[in-house]
Amino acid sequence: MKKYRPYVKKYWYSFLLGPVFMVLEACGEFLLPYINADVINVGAASGDVPYILRRGALMFVIACLMMLAGVLGANFAIRGASRLAAGVRGDVFRKIQTFSFSNIDDFTTGSLITRITNDITQIQNFTHTLLRGMFRSPVMLIGALIVSFRLNPSLARVILIVIPILAGVTATIIAVASPRYGKMQKQLDLLNIGIRETITNERVIKSFVREEYEKEKFSRLNEALVKKSTSALKMMLLMQPASAVAINVTTLAVVWLAGRQIMVGGMELGTLTAFITYLSQILMALNFLANIILQGTRAAASDRRISEVLNAAVDLNDSAASQTGHTIASGSISFRNVSFRYFKNSREKVLDGVDLEIASGELIGIIGSTGSGKTTLISMIPRLYDVDEGAVLVDGVDVRELSLRHLRDSVAMVLQKNTLFSGTIAENLRWGKKDATDDELREAAAVAQADGFVRSFPNGYETELGQGGVNLSGGQKQRLCIARALLKKPKILILDDSTSAVDTATDASIRRALREKLPGVTKLIIAQRINSVIDADKIVVIDGGRIVGCGDHETLMRDCKTYREIYWSQNDRKEAI
Repeated sequence: MKKYRPYVKKYWYSFLLGPVFMVLEACGEFLLPYINADVINVGAASGDVPYILRRGALMFVIACLMMLAGVLGANFAIRGASRLAAGVRGDVFRKIQTFSFSNIDDFTTGSLITRITNDITQIQNFTHTLLRGMFRSPVMLIGALIVSFRLNPSLARVILIVIPILAGVTATIIAVASPRYGKMQKQLDLLNIGIRETITNERVIKSFVREEYEKEKFSRLNEALVKKSTSALKMMLLMQPASAVAINVTTLAVVWLAGRQIMVGGMELGTLTAFITYLSQILMALNFLANIILQGTRAAASDRRISEVLNAAVDLNDSAASQTGHTIASGSISFRNVSFRYFKNSREKVLDGVDLEIASGELIGIIGSTGSGKTTLISMIPRLYDVDEGAVLVDGVDVRELSLRHLRDSVAMVLQKNTLFSGTIAENLRWGKKDATDDELREAAAVAQADGFVRSFPNGYETELGQGGVNLSGGQKQRLCIARALLKKPKILILDDSTSAVDTATDASIRRALREKLPGVTKLIIAQRINSVIDADKIVVIDGGRIVGCGDHETLMRDCKTYREIYWSQNDRKEAI
């Protein structure tokens, strides 16, 4: 619980005043039956109406104060729980922002969404219940017991028999329910992953007419969650009948014993009425405490999942950075015997012994078959992943010795998946530079060959985009993503198959503009089409995680069999190699 201390300290008044007001309400709760017994035993028995009215007025005032205390207590409890949840949610979100790709892969996106929403909601609900009942219930329990013993010690002993029995039942239920909550939350992860995948890929699903298949898959996941939830929650449901049995049996025993005492004159009717009320309060307080513990069991499962995120070791950080103040000047890149595995216990390497020198300002083309390691290679430059062996140097400095902020500020990367956000085109472009002027937006868009189609929209750069840019074509999204990257004024520009959706003429115009407008920027272009990189200063051919060829087009056509095969396959030539 130490992780929650800062939020409790920050909003101490809610965590203090909430329980205080709930305790005041509890005090009134066990005062009223005592006064009511006095009204019956004294006022009603003697027919003293003024006495009844005075006592009634006192009970009315106490009831009003109880109502006020209850409302204030609930209000502060809600505020405290909500603030704590907001603080934890903020910390978890900030921690996720520090995650590397491998960290996200370990947790999965759907699981992280569940943890930052559902799991934190469980903590919030438990905190709210705790603030309302952690002092109120014990005060009511102890107060009612004291008054019960004061009213009739012999009857009060009956209650002491029930308390340990109910406590034992509660402990058993908790022991069984606790591990089931963890399984339920994991199943909720799987459901969220399935929902996210389906909604994200809705267009593909419809194009392949796979709606029925997705419905069936969702039904299976939903049914599995129902089973896990039922398994966990049915244990909680046992609390209600167990408490009801305890209350009814104890009430029956009290009435039977009290009836005999009334018959012989050892107990008054008002005292019996008060005693039964106190008995109900005691058992209700026990039931409430049991529910707090049960809810705490579920919250504990969620807390463990939240702690896993907050305590996760981020494998990409500045712990080894010795040159945090270094600013990238030239943008030269060196790969020195670089090897990498996505799964560290796997023998197969995604990159194996890669050596490559890239001078500042060069235009480098990278070609290779799907899965050959092209994207993995360029991901090493901004440290989206760290090498397992060897080193990647930028400006002659190992990237692990540079601060992530300085390094990534100097590298602009357009990934294979073109990501745009809800908002205007201008707002999306300003992700590259938040204070960019309108002229800078147009200049970057012109280099990316996007200015023309943006101006054709009625609202130009103020055109609203749907989520993910759904109202744009694939080629338009690619060009806007390139423009956004250019606004960073990077020293290194990486385009990962970022012109695959544009026609060859536009592709050529983009490459020409990059050469003319960004002569001092190191440019790396991953492409499937050789024609997209045929005029590069250097073309790197990757196959099976190794560099099998490096040079200009003529050199590779002469010396690299893999390059020739790709070239002839794309140019529909059947000449012998």
